[in-house]
This record gives sequence, C-alpha cells and structure tokens, in this order.
Amino acid sequence: MFSPLRRGVSVATIEPAPFSFFTGIQMTCEFFKATNFRDASLAIINQANDIIDEYQADGYDLTLRQLYYQFVARDIIPNNQSEYNKLGTIINNARLAGLTDWDAIKDRTRAMKRLSHWDDPADIIESAARSFALDTREGQDLYVEVWVEKEALAGVIERACEEIDVPWFACRGYVSQTAMYEAAARFKDAECHQESVIFHLGDHDPSGIDMTRDIQDRLEMFGCRVDVTRIALNMPQVEKYGPPPNPAKLTDSRCNGYIREYGSESWELDALDPHVLTDLIQGKIEECTDVGLMEQRRKEQGEHKNLLSTVSKRWNDVVGFLNGGPR
Repeated sequence: MFSPLRRGVSVATIEPAPFSFFTGIQMTCEFFKATNFRDASLAIINQANDIIDEYQADGYDLTLRQLYYQFVARDIIPNNQSEYNKLGTIINNARLAGLTDWDAIKDRTRAMKRLSHWDDPADIIESAARSFALDTREGQDLYVEVWVEKEALAGVIERACEEIDVPWFACRGYVSQTAMYEAAARFKDAECHQESVIFHLGDHDPSGIDMTRDIQDRLEMFGCRVDVTRIALNMPQVEKYGPPPNPAKLTDSRCNGYIREYGSESWELDALDPHVLTDLIQGKIEECTDVGLMEQRRKEQGEHKNLLSTVSKRWNDVVGFLNGGPR
C-alpha cells in the first residue's frame, strides 16, 4: 500500500498504517515498505538525517559514498567495505520505510533523458531568460577548465564551477581517447586568445595520482599547450583534513612506486567535505580572474535577461505586432 506521509510528522502522530512501530524520527518522505529496525539502526538513521539536513541547509546533496565518509570522519563507523554495505542497506530500508528523504541521496551516474516541453511560446522565452548567459570570462588572460576523476562528485564540482562560469568535466577514471582528443581541440582554439590551465582533482591512490600525469602527456601528444595542475587530493590536504585512509590497491600496476613515495595508505577525494572542495576550486580560479571584468560582463548579462523576461511577459503584444497590429 502507498501511504504518503507529511513532512515534519513523526511516526508517533500519523494515523494507523499497515505496520506499527515507534521511532521518534521526523518523517520526511513516503512509506512503501515496513521494516522492524533495531535500536542501533534507528540511531544510524537519525545520524544520517542530521548529516543530510546539515548539507541540504547549505544547498548540497550527497551520494551514498559521501554520506558514508561523513560517518567515518565523525568516528561513527569504521572505514571498511562491510560498514559501507551495511550503511547502504540501512539507508535503503529507511527510505522505503519513509524515514529518510528520497531526494537526500543522489545517484549521479544514472539519469533520465527527455525532451523539454512548454505550454506556449511565452514560457520558452521565460525559460530562455532564466538560462541566458554570456561568457562572463571573456577577455580573461587564462582559459580554465576543472576536471574531476569521479562522476559521483559532479554535483559538488558543478556548483563550485557554475557560480564562476568555468566549464568542468567528470573524467570517470582515465579519460577516453575520444574525450581527450575533443579536449585538445578546445584548448587549441583557446590558444588563439589565452593561455590554458586544467585544475585536476582525483583520489590520492596509485591510479588517481597517475591520472594527472596522463592528462598532461596525452594533451601534449595531441599538440596542445595546457598546464595541468593537480589541486586535490594532495598530501598536505590529507595531513590538514585527515580523511579516512584506505589500503593502497596492491593489484594496481602503479602500486609499488606509490608505496615507495607515500606509504601503504591511500585516500579518496569523496572523503573531503563538499565545502572544502568548493572553497578550494573557487579559490584557485579567483586567483587567476579579473573580477572587475567579470562583473562588467555579468551586468551586461543581467540586462539581456531582463529584456527577454519582458518579451515573455508581453508576448501577446509581440504576437500582435508580428501579425500586423498597431506599431
């Protein structure tokens, strides 16, 4: 049976349902399936909801792995695959039982693709007004892109980059040859006007470290002049923020060299707080940005958006004009 539950209503106050248990957790979503949670599991759910609320208040959503690393960083659970799997099961059951918001955990690797639709032409013009954007970095000395190893962090990277109009790319591990060739074409085009830089973020493990080198080498192979700068995850950040360690993957062919330089532990980029990643990215970009020039472009952009919005609001007048009405 489907039973929608109102936001902010506790289990103790809802009408009788096809199951009966008391948790004291504030209901935020929809009930689909009953689970008889143990006290320890309810405590985990409460802690998860607190972490989720904390990040949602700042405009962030989390993947399951990011949530897991918040549990590890706060010493709630140990860092191992068994605990990750256990947390995933508890959160899955909590969502089905209506105890955790379905919108709280994101799967950024799977998304529905469909065409956009509007009720009338005025609506699409209003949509265009909201999405209209000039290149506010036009005229800057440096062309910048941000590349991140993991698509699971796309939401964090997107938010950090869109605020300052910088393109970003989720590599999904080692970049495919097609994507690298296309990137080289972009940078060659930019070379006509600006110097170029990639700010790269990846795991601190044998392959994650090597990916920065691989990007630089292959772009140079394609005849591209671009500086690839690794801004995370680096050892000073590991020492400063103390993300939970993982054993270096012994099956990785690059493992021996990594262990000689860094030891037997590795660290995942996901374990850094999203606020830290956002501040890091934006700080690096602001260092190479003429803020005054960008603000001028943003002012021009706002004027164009206002004009489009006015056209949307006066769409009937536009139609009358085009149909030969009074001028």
